[in-house]
Amino acid sequence: MDLGISGRRALVCASSQGLGLACATSLAGEGVHVTLNGRDADKLAKVATDLAARTGAKVDFVAADLTSAAGRATILAACPEVDILVTNNAGPAPGALDNWDEEALLGAINANMIPAVQLIRAYVPGMRARRFGRIVNITSAMVKAPHYMMGLSTSARAGLTAISKAISGEVVADNVTINNILPERIDTPRQDFMAKRRMQLEGCTYEEARLFASSTIAAKRFGRPEEFGDACAYLCSAQAGFISGQNLQLDGGSYEGIV
Repeated sequence: MDLGISGRRALVCASSQGLGLACATSLAGEGVHVTLNGRDADKLAKVATDLAARTGAKVDFVAADLTSAAGRATILAACPEVDILVTNNAGPAPGALDNWDEEALLGAINANMIPAVQLIRAYVPGMRARRFGRIVNITSAMVKAPHYMMGLSTSARAGLTAISKAISGEVVADNVTINNILPERIDTPRQDFMAKRRMQLEGCTYEEARLFASSTIAAKRFGRPEEFGDACAYLCSAQAGFISGQNLQLDGGSYEGIV
């Protein structure tokens, strides 16, 4: 299927690896001019060169910290107009109630809610004027099914989900859509981190830790990055203009609820 977005311009946040890179890869494969973002300029340069070579797309990058106003200003100066915005950022470490002091709460919001909202504010007016915009927020399956140890991350992402829903109904008449992808157990460096954390806590092997993690998924496997990226690309497509304000779960069928 031709997604109708070849030649469009996209900014994919936190995209030097993991879920962000998966989305950038699928978009570049559709002929989208992609700008990568992260904090490590050397790493971004290598990833951008590789991605351009693999897809034939134009790939730029901007090294900037999303969590600071100065970093966001750098991003906006490098990419003053985009047709597609994919927001993403690493979440806080797992923890419990004793860990969630005011500083921790503010840190989570500053990483997983504020940057996305501020970029949406910056880009939506131009999208509406051009009558095309696709915004996809990478959140978490735990927005709909919270787990105790991930409550800090979930709370900030749930806030982003709520405000995005509020905005989506206002802008969709101008062909600007806002949707969220809710991943669980996609096989990225995050799963490596979680496996090593389980090894330390439980004294198991790396293989045992990964097997335990994948066994918690109904599909009994990790999701593949390309599955995630292609779902994002579809939500950014010309054909997806009637889908907005939605939460798409990529969790191998694990969510037990109906809505």
